[in-house]
Parts: sequence; C-alpha cells; structure tokens
Amino acid sequence: MASFKKSFESLKGTSHSAAKGVTDTAVQAAQEAVQQVADSSKETVSTAAQEASRQTQAVIGKAADKATDTIKEFGQKMEPK
Repeated sequence: MASFKKSFESLKGTSHSAAKGVTDTAVQAAQEAVQQVADSSKETVSTAAQEASRQTQAVIGKAADKATDTIKEFGQKMEPK
C-alpha cells in the first residue's frame, strides 16, 4: 500500500509538472502573439502616419504653388502699362 501511495504521489507530481509546463508554454505563446499584434499595429500606424504626412506635404505644395501664381498675377496687374 505504501508503494502504491508513493507511486500515486509521484504520478501526481509528474502530472502537476506537465500541466505547469503546458500552461507556461500557452502563456508564452499568448504573450508572443500579443507582441506580434502590437508590433504589427505600430507598423500600420507608422505607415498611415507616413502616408498622411506625404498627402499633407502634397496639399501644402499645391497651395504654395497656387499662392505663388496668385501673387504673380497680382504683381502683373499692378505693373504700370
């Protein structure tokens, strides 16, 4: 009976260790998945910010060109004839 109890305790310890190992692995995998999503989100936000910046620069450039043209036209109208 003592050997049966000892075997049972050993099996219980082994089962506990195995369950802990599985749990630790699952937690680590979940943490890695969350990190990958976070990294991907950072890349997406960065890409979106770069595109917004590019588009803003393009709009500013067009507005500057339009302002330059308007100033030139105004200057030509102000020249004595």
